[in-house]
Amino acid sequence: MPAKGKYMLNEQETKNEALYRKFSCISQYQPLVLLLGLSMLSCVILLTLFFALELSAAEHCAFVSVVSGSLCVFLAVFVLVCTEMLSQRWRRLLGLIVWATHLTMGYTFIFSGPIILPWDQVPFFLFIIFTVYTMLPFQLWYAVVLSVISSLSHIMVLTLRLTVYNTKIPPFLANQLLSNAVVFLCGSVVGAFHKVLMEKTLRQTFQDTLRCLSMRVKLEIEKRQQENLLQSVLPVYISMKMKLAIMERLQDCKDKEEQQRLVKDNNFHSLYVKRHENVSILYADIVGFTRLASDCSPKELVLMLNELFGKFDQIAKENECMRIKILGDCYYCVSGLPVSLPKHAKNCVKMGLDMCEAIKQVREATGVDINMRVGVHSGNVLCGVIGLRKWQFDVWSHDVTLANHMESGGLAGRVHITEATLKHLNKAYEVEEGDGHLRDPYLKELNVHTYLVIDPRSKDPSLSGNSAPKPRVNDGLKMRASVRMTRYLESWGAVKPFAHLQNREGFITDTIVNGKPRSKDIPMRSVPGSKINERNKSQKSKFDEELHNEMTTTIDELSSKQWSKSEERGSLAMWFPKKDLEKQYRALDLPMFKHYVGCATFIFLCIFFIQMFVSNDRQMLGTSFGVLVCVLLLTLAICFAGHLQRLFPEKLSRCRLLPAVSEAVVKQPCVRLPLATITAAAIIILAVFNLCFVHDATPLTEYLGDGPNLRHTNDSDEQKLQEALFYLPYSVYCCILSLIACGVFLRVSFELKVLFLTLASTAYYIIIFSTKKELFMFYGNILCSLTLNDQRNCSSGEDDSSLKWIGLVKHPQVMSCIYITLFLVTMLIISQQNEYCFRQDFLLKYKNRTEQDEIETRENLNRLLLENVLPAHVAALFVGENKKNEDLYYKSYDCVCVMFASVPDFKEFYTECDINKEGLECLRLLNEIIADFDELLSKPKFSGVEKIKTIGSTYMAAAGLSGTPVQESSQDRERQQAQIGIMVEFAIALIGKLDGINRHSFNSFRLRVGINHGPVIAGVIGARKPQYDIWGNTVNVASRMETTGELGKIQVTEETFDVLHKLGYSCECRGLINVKGKGELKTFFVCTDMSKQQGMGLS
Repeated sequence: MPAKGKYMLNEQETKNEALYRKFSCISQYQPLVLLLGLSMLSCVILLTLFFALELSAAEHCAFVSVVSGSLCVFLAVFVLVCTEMLSQRWRRLLGLIVWATHLTMGYTFIFSGPIILPWDQVPFFLFIIFTVYTMLPFQLWYAVVLSVISSLSHIMVLTLRLTVYNTKIPPFLANQLLSNAVVFLCGSVVGAFHKVLMEKTLRQTFQDTLRCLSMRVKLEIEKRQQENLLQSVLPVYISMKMKLAIMERLQDCKDKEEQQRLVKDNNFHSLYVKRHENVSILYADIVGFTRLASDCSPKELVLMLNELFGKFDQIAKENECMRIKILGDCYYCVSGLPVSLPKHAKNCVKMGLDMCEAIKQVREATGVDINMRVGVHSGNVLCGVIGLRKWQFDVWSHDVTLANHMESGGLAGRVHITEATLKHLNKAYEVEEGDGHLRDPYLKELNVHTYLVIDPRSKDPSLSGNSAPKPRVNDGLKMRASVRMTRYLESWGAVKPFAHLQNREGFITDTIVNGKPRSKDIPMRSVPGSKINERNKSQKSKFDEELHNEMTTTIDELSSKQWSKSEERGSLAMWFPKKDLEKQYRALDLPMFKHYVGCATFIFLCIFFIQMFVSNDRQMLGTSFGVLVCVLLLTLAICFAGHLQRLFPEKLSRCRLLPAVSEAVVKQPCVRLPLATITAAAIIILAVFNLCFVHDATPLTEYLGDGPNLRHTNDSDEQKLQEALFYLPYSVYCCILSLIACGVFLRVSFELKVLFLTLASTAYYIIIFSTKKELFMFYGNILCSLTLNDQRNCSSGEDDSSLKWIGLVKHPQVMSCIYITLFLVTMLIISQQNEYCFRQDFLLKYKNRTEQDEIETRENLNRLLLENVLPAHVAALFVGENKKNEDLYYKSYDCVCVMFASVPDFKEFYTECDINKEGLECLRLLNEIIADFDELLSKPKFSGVEKIKTIGSTYMAAAGLSGTPVQESSQDRERQQAQIGIMVEFAIALIGKLDGINRHSFNSFRLRVGINHGPVIAGVIGARKPQYDIWGNTVNVASRMETTGELGKIQVTEETFDVLHKLGYSCECRGLINVKGKGELKTFFVCTDMSKQQGMGLS
């Protein structure tokens, strides 16, 4: 089993990993498309500038050819990427083509010009390295390999070209190559940092998506279970009304703990009762079943009842009848609910005849002496649910009472009907005199004329539905009657209780469409082995399969770009239209912020090292660096305050401010934004330091002519000028790194990043084109003169002469402008993509939380509903992802205390007249009585008491059902005996509650209670409306204790008295009384006057 479980787990993980790769592939689609668009736009701009500035195509043939060819390659790849079937399969190959094309362009730019310099195309290779991590569809290790190839190839090629293949080594070559290495290292580290964080976010988004869909699938399952569960217990029109009332109550309460309390207490005193006229009521009792049940094992009894009542439910469905309740071996139902049916009387009579026929077949096949006694009456009923716990649909009215007496006054094997029912039959059946008044005093008192229906099958055997006789199971075998019954009834194959709860479709009962019942057949069990695969398939695997299909569908929707048009996101600014949602997003915790500052500090150090390698005034640079690094170190200290305390616990343990500061950085945007601004400002200031603060132009004035043109210089002068000005491109590279630094604050406000990038770029443009324009032009003329050794072409007074000669991507000023613009656009695109991803992740988490809350509400409601059908310890066996619900639930208990408490006066109180709305107001009072009784169950003192059901105005409860069945130890026996004391306390509390109701309603109701203890059998029966019940002699005697008791008193058996006497309760001996079916029993009345109690208080 463990190996199989491990295999299943690995299989599921493999499926999820495959889904994640597909999800990741979809997420990389847009960055790749944007990179291709940016590359194509760059090629078009380069060509446009080239021809607009009238540069010579002949002299720059390689440049024009490669840029044009690259444009075509990018366009072709763009078309292929848009072809989804191809792009998903070959996306890595297409990414390699894009990388190789960029690399080709870079080397073309280096070697196509008349001069090759150490700083040549460093920004373009930085662009290649950075986009490999951030925009191309590669995994991290793949991106690392490609970035190393890109950077090392650039350094090695230039080193070889400028040393081995060059007669004259450029000044400060080692410093410049080291600066190149630092630039590439910085680009790789920042790119990898971005890749790791975005991968983490992407995987988190995937997990959230999976969780969100899991919640959705689970919610659907919960909804299906809820509907099936409700419809298993109550008719649709009542159950939906009750569910809506509970849902509204739970949703009004936002606090989860309060929700739990509401669900637990369930203090809903609403009355869900409705009056129906022109219905027929059928009562049926299995004659001889009590004698048969006494010979049954627990399993046999529950199986037998489930099969019998399952068959009766099937007959009820066929005859458009609604089963109301099962009382022991008594079954009663109504036709004409919830929508009136013209044939209600005929339906009930037909059902009664079918039940008699079914029992006749059992009797003939098994030889067991059992029969069916059926009574039917037509009239009006009040139907619905009363009380707070263990909801059961029930009917009340004088006509219901009459139908009950029609059954008790009937004959075995016959359907006993009243004259009211006969009138509704319209001579559909032949009848004969019933003489019910001779067998039942109630019928005699009301002078009811009764009839017995003649079954048409008795005259014509061919009308019998089951013409094929069942073989007698006892032929040649000496088996107990219960065994013969069980074996025969198993062939009927009634479905197990709650078997439909985990079924995806379930079944719908009693739904009415256009006035006609639309109930599906009660599913009977399939032939063993016919659906073996479906049965063996666990609910967990079904759930995983459904979830996998949902996730695949979602990813396919992503693939078709449908998610980008989300109602929750704005189109341009990406803000959420809902202000509350946007506010929540802005206030998100940001535990990764300290890492953003750490990465930005690394860029700061890289910029410092580059400037140290190329600066003319290192002392001033060092001083400025010292000031700025102190600011950054302070920022880092604030961000890592909590880590510092953990690093130096002894020295900083008393400083309680550090964790608070660290937490404020994570939780407060108003703290984070100033820190991000200070960090970015420090980097930008250091980046422009060499341009604005270090260089002194006076040594160059002697070489300047008018404007940026050169005076006549010799080779040594040009060498000095080159040594003095080679820092210019590296200063621009530092500015480019500062733009990248603005983008490392991944989850910081998108608008703030755009502001940083825009301000920094604007400052750089001003420096290049205004404040330091002459310097850049002058450096361009120097480079031009170095290539020609003829100063006339570069000092002719035309600003663009050097540009035309050395080209667009080598001229310091133009090159700086192009690459700053390229990185500005790149960082804006990446920032926009990051913001999109983070907002999508937040949205999924928000939906996840919302659906999680709904799931919890529905789970609470389902728990409430299920625990109102079954005890909590039994309910757990019928609901759950891995539960198959294939087994009947039955348990045998050695000692259970059973109580029946009735309000006999209510029968006299109940009247049907216009004043009390035909009995409705009487039921409202009964509902208050039962609800007050139910409220006692929520007290910790009575946690061991379980309500079983209500029968009219009788309340049935039991104690000792939650423990382990058939317990033997002395400690367990003491606990069982304590339960009997608790039940007596509960009965006394019921009497107190009723007295309180009497005071408020000006009535004089009194409670009559009977208690007995002993062995019982507990189980769940009935497929269509599963019902928890207990059976056994203990239950029967407890019921007789109530019916033979006296008002206001608690009657117990002699055995129960012995236990109560040991517990310290005083009792009065009543003497011997005659109990139906038991003969004479000695009984006792428990003293309910608390002043006479000498025993312990059971709390």
